[in-house]
Amino acid sequence: MNINQNYLNLEESYLFSTINKKIAAFANANPEVDIIRLGIGDVTLPLPGSVIKSFHEAVDEMAHSRTFHGYGPEQGYGFLRKAITSYYAQREIGVEESEIFVSDGSKCDVANILDIFGQDNLVLLPNPVYPVYLDTNKMIGRDVAFIHANRENGFLPQPDKNRQADLIYLCSPNNPTGAAYTKEELRKWVEYANCQDAVILFDAAYESFVSDPNMPRSIYEITGARTCAIEFNSFSKMAGFTGTRLGYTVIPQQLVRQGTSLHKLWMRRQTTKFNGVSYMTQRAGAAVFTREGQKEIQENLDYYRENAKIIASKLDQLGIWYTGGKHSPYIWMETPAQMDSWDFFDFLLEKTGIVGTPGIGFGDNGQGFFRLTAFGDRSKTSQAMDRLDRAWREFII
Repeated sequence: MNINQNYLNLEESYLFSTINKKIAAFANANPEVDIIRLGIGDVTLPLPGSVIKSFHEAVDEMAHSRTFHGYGPEQGYGFLRKAITSYYAQREIGVEESEIFVSDGSKCDVANILDIFGQDNLVLLPNPVYPVYLDTNKMIGRDVAFIHANRENGFLPQPDKNRQADLIYLCSPNNPTGAAYTKEELRKWVEYANCQDAVILFDAAYESFVSDPNMPRSIYEITGARTCAIEFNSFSKMAGFTGTRLGYTVIPQQLVRQGTSLHKLWMRRQTTKFNGVSYMTQRAGAAVFTREGQKEIQENLDYYRENAKIIASKLDQLGIWYTGGKHSPYIWMETPAQMDSWDFFDFLLEKTGIVGTPGIGFGDNGQGFFRLTAFGDRSKTSQAMDRLDRAWREFII
């Protein structure tokens, strides 16, 4: 019996597992410290009222034979897919119901989509990068090349026409850096992908944080994207479904490679390996797109946006360089005096009780940077910035 040797090429510990171990050790040694977590991008506000109401109604339906639901369609129930197409239509983006595949989260789809692509494809990843993109390709032994995101390009790298690529990962607004591409910048990537006959895997999980109507929230706002891009989205950050699990992937009918429809390949994969998302969860997801649901989630998003403003304002006061915080819940700050990312993690934890995420955990280009999240409690976020201010002035300046 042989194991998949590619797993042995992965880092021994997942980034956030390492962070949790450090926090646990510090908490055990310092039980009196009130630790404020601004690290992992998990939401803190409860699900909106309209979502909870739909959940309850759907659960009640399951108690009666007349309204009971067993296996659902692998692509998702029609009522949810229709609601998602309407969501795109509000921004004048044409997406057909048949092009939407409902899932239990975009993280799963971003990993599982690799099933439909050949082993010898060259993958192009930004550095720093969301670890799931890199690790899932390593798990199957695929070759990976990096495009450098750094302070000089605002952590928004542009394509190099002299480089070959087959699969291209883009995330905008970006995790971890919070940087967001303009339409013109995305247009260059779409042109590059179509020229290379490549496929863009576009992670739009944070699109709901974009408030400027001139900034793109979907790759399909760019002409030509339907022939080169697959889009992933999630209800986790949009509507607080991190623990509820719901997302979707869009694969246009026009997306064809080597004479084969990628839409059909994904359909075949899903019907074999996936039995769909529960009826109750999809009903709850559909409530997000109602008038009341949209009002409620915007209130939650505004809460997190204000947290981001509090963090960004403090960094401005202290003269700290950063990206994000405007179209994203993430703030990607430069560490002081070229301090190592993990050293800064330890400094913040020990001197302030604040937890963030070391940039080096996202790749070599993350060295010297640090990610903070706006998903925390408002009062805790304000307290954290007060602590940061005192520590910065006492130990850094």
